[in-house]
Amino acid sequence: MSEPVKTVEIFQKSSSPLTYVAGQTIFQEGETGSVMYGIIEGEVDLIVDGKVVETITTGDVFGEGALVQPEHDRASTAIAKTDCIIASLDRERFLFAIENTPMFAIDVLRSYSNRARRLKRMVAFYLQ
Repeated sequence: MSEPVKTVEIFQKSSSPLTYVAGQTIFQEGETGSVMYGIIEGEVDLIVDGKVVETITTGDVFGEGALVQPEHDRASTAIAKTDCIIASLDRERFLFAIENTPMFAIDVLRSYSNRARRLKRMVAFYLQ
């Protein structure tokens, strides 16, 4: 399991992770988000305008954008592709983790950067 997920799991408010069954919605595009998530086990589809744009898996974090955007809105819908075990982290604990565990901040940025790179490659492929 990658470091950001471990940190999310350590700092989550609830002592037990969340469980989602395949097909269950975790959050919807446009809604206000107050937590980010880390996948302990399973796969999650991220959907924009009804299309799957990415499938993320064990070790990935997602939903952090809503914690840092001024509107706190979700840019995508997240649906469990498989049965999932997921840790969650609210904004207060997210900021605490960022301030007190700098490697968490770097790991979240790395995860976000990796996803942005994959998206750029996808866009470049479709523009050919």
